[in-house]
Amino acid sequence: MLILITYDVNTEDKDGRKRLRRVARQCVNYGVRVQNSVFECVLDTAQLRVLKQKLIEEIDQSKDSLRFYYLGTKSKVEHFGAKAALDVKQPLIF
Repeated sequence: MLILITYDVNTEDKDGRKRLRRVARQCVNYGVRVQNSVFECVLDTAQLRVLKQKLIEEIDQSKDSLRFYYLGTKSKVEHFGAKAALDVKQPLIF
């Protein structure tokens, strides 16, 4: 399955910069960087489970944000950490 992984790691301190490097390193192992914090990955279910667990363990959920966009016939978005996720099934009215 094709997964788009995006992340936003707070780098205001030394620990944040370390987390950013560790998250990027994990993503490079599984996919192709298409923008600074965006990776396209073709993963099977087992690979996705392993990568997701590794990334969730790396981030600080009170400061960082991690999103998985599942692309294809059953599209969905999964969000972990700070910054509330947009409900893509509701109408966008501003």
